[in-house]
This record gives sequence, structure tokens and C-alpha cells, in this order.
Amino acid sequence: MTFVVSDGQIATLAPATAPAPYAMQGIGGYAQTYEAIWRAQPHVRTCVSFLARNIAQLGLHTFRRVSDVDRQRLTDHPIAQLLGRPNPRTSRYRAIDALVHDLGIYDNAYWLKIRTGDQPRGLLRIPPSMVEPTGGSWVAPAAYRLQGSRGHRDVAPEQIVHFHGYHPERLTGGSSPIEAIRQLLAEEFAAERYREGLWRNGARISGYIKRPAAATEWSKAARERFKAGWQAQYTGDGAQVGGTPVLEDGMEFVQASFSPEQAQYVETRKLTREEVAAIYHIPLPMVGILEHATFSNITEQHKQLYNDTLGPWLVSIAEDIALQLLPDFDDSDGVYVEFNMAEKLRGSFEEQAKNLQTAVGGPWLTRNEARARQNLSPIDGGDELITPLNVLVGGQASPTDSAPEA
Repeated sequence: MTFVVSDGQIATLAPATAPAPYAMQGIGGYAQTYEAIWRAQPHVRTCVSFLARNIAQLGLHTFRRVSDVDRQRLTDHPIAQLLGRPNPRTSRYRAIDALVHDLGIYDNAYWLKIRTGDQPRGLLRIPPSMVEPTGGSWVAPAAYRLQGSRGHRDVAPEQIVHFHGYHPERLTGGSSPIEAIRQLLAEEFAAERYREGLWRNGARISGYIKRPAAATEWSKAARERFKAGWQAQYTGDGAQVGGTPVLEDGMEFVQASFSPEQAQYVETRKLTREEVAAIYHIPLPMVGILEHATFSNITEQHKQLYNDTLGPWLVSIAEDIALQLLPDFDDSDGVYVEFNMAEKLRGSFEEQAKNLQTAVGGPWLTRNEARARQNLSPIDGGDELITPLNVLVGGQASPTDSAPEA
């Protein structure tokens, strides 16, 4: 089965059935692919999806640099239209959301350029588990092999937009951040299995029954009957699960495991989420850890989110697009793409209105512009900007001043 990219027609490879090359081997024989960990580990999914959702909701705009202090927004440029609709079945939001998910899980992400003529007319996400750089050297691959269950196809590097992070040994791909927390996730997995067994056993603490040596001799049949009766009544979904058992012949129940409090289940899960959030540089209140959260520091951490956490992701993605995709277009001089992060940092409408009014020295909205914000129809004479008399002839700096001149 071949992979064809020509004249807008795509015949795709079937997804691979063999395990992906990105596998994780942890303690206790715990081995999972990165995508399986994302599906099964709630903390990994929470943090990666948090990043993807917050980045995908930002607008991705195209500009032309006019001068050092001026730029022009381009809405009809081919790359703006391509990023706005990568292919007939994918929106801009879904494309960026999938891109950040791939980077968060694999530290690699791939877009296949769909060409009709010289310029790309579409972009198709290729799952990283299906892609393997081949040939070349540690600096750059000779091709990207798209591997499926019905064969493979080698694609030239010029046909791929490869987003990736840092790898200490090569320049052809990144290293998944999940690898750094594999032992912690394996411990969490083992704790979940123990907790599941505890609840399956009626939430009773594991232990054994001690029978005095001076008690009457216990036949094998009597011992088996006692064991079967105990399991039927007090474990699993028995009739007296959680009840108080009645022991015979001076028997004594001896605890042989940690209690739920000693195991610190809640603290362990919280620690795992904190460590996963730290790997992705996410402020803890953003992922539901609110022990030290206040109204003021959450507001500041929201700003930190877009400056320190998401800022590097936005710059990296925008520069990879400019480096690997923009040169394919004829009109690329001075053109660049940028995420509209200002829409998340500009503050509330009240804060903007107060700052702008102080800066310009008077009202900055006409009556019809204000009515449009409330979905009201315009009125006659509403397009003129009203200037208060105390600003026009009163000599005050702005309408926010109240004291007259000395």
C-alpha cells in the first residue's frame, strides 16, 4: 500500500498495529507506550491537555514587517488561509490542539505538506508513533519513514514540518518528558492496583487469622469450611462486607499490610500531579492544587502561565512554521506568524477602559460603538466622539481629575 500525495488526493497508510518505537519500561515490569500512558494516567492527560487547550484557543495571525515600529496584518496571504484551515476536515483549533498534544507526549510532532503545484495547499497531522527518521546523520535525516500495518512510505524532509524539542544525543528529534517521570508513574500504577484490590476485597485491610496453639485440633475439612465462609461473608461483595467478624477458639486477626492512612493515598496522588505539572512547568493552581492559592496569587499565576509557561511553546511553534513552512510560498519577505497572546493578558474591560481613558485624556468610544457592544442598533449622531467640557475648556489633564487648578 503506497502513500500518495499529488493533486490533492491522499491514500493513507493504515495505522500500525505493532508497538510504537517510543516505549517506556518502568519498575515492576510496567511497560507502556507513551500514548497508552496518556490514556491511562489522569495526571499526564490533565497537564498535556491543559497546555493544548490553552494554546489552541489563541489566534494564530500572519503579519508583514513594515518597519521596526510598524507591521501589517495579513488575512488573505496563502499561509494565513492554510493555517486557518489546514485541510477540509481539520480546523485551526484542532490542528494546534493535536500539535501540542504530540509535543507534550512525544516531544515530536509532524505535519505532512499536501501540495498542488509548488505551494502547499493542505497540512495533515501524522501520528508520531507512525514516523521514524531514517538515513542521513545525527544532524538531519535523509527521509521520514511513515510506517503502517500495510507497508511503509519514505517521504522527503521537504515534505514534512517537524516540530520537536531537545535531545542530548542528536538533532533529528526530541526526547519525551514522560521518560523523566517513568518511575513515579510506575509507582502510581502499582498503588492503583493495590487500591483496586483493596476495594475488591471489601475495603478490608489485608492480614491473617492467628489461632492459638492450645485450641482443639482443626481438621482440614473444618479449616476449608472456615476459609470459604470467611471469604463468602466478609470479602468481595459478600453479605457482611465491612461488618465485624466473629472469631472462634480464641482466634486473632493480625494486620499484615499498610492501612489506607499509612499508605497516604491522597498525598501520593497529589505528589504525582505536582511532579507531572513541574515537568511541564505548569503553576500548581492551574491544575487544581489549591492549598496555597489565593485570589491575588492566582491572578499573577495566570499571567505567569502565558508569559513563562506557554510563552516558550508559542515562540517555538511560530518559529518552526516560519522556518519549515513559510519558505514554500513565493510571497514570504518580511512575513511571519504570531500567536495573539495579548487577548489573554489585556485584562478586564473595566481595566482597559480606565487605562485607555487616562492615556488619551478623554472618552475613546462613540455611543454607537458602545451600543454595538450591547447588540443595540445605532442612533443618529452616535458616531461622534463626545469630549467633556472640563477637558475641552477646563484645563484639566483628563476627565478622571476632580480638583481644579490652584
